[in-house]
Amino acid sequence: MDRDEELLRGRVYGQDHDNPHPGPRPGQEYVELVGGPLDGLLLDVTGWAADETDTGVALRTELGRFGAGGRAMYDPRPGDPRRFDWSGDTP
Repeated sequence: MDRDEELLRGRVYGQDHDNPHPGPRPGQEYVELVGGPLDGLLLDVTGWAADETDTGVALRTELGRFGAGGRAMYDPRPGDPRRFDWSGDTP
């Protein structure tokens, strides 16, 4: 695992890499991002309605196929709504 991958593990999507406490916080609800450029990150879905999580998400990332400004798409895993699987990148 390279240094960039190491920095991403156990972190919450959207937290700065130099945050001294980038991990999950008590009382928040998270899904795990599986595969793709954000593999292993947690996404805070606290307060999201079911229809917001049922359709998946497109998350900004510089690590995907399209570089800066691109998005990685993740969809809820059938039978395991606590995991979102990578389905591709988009500009």
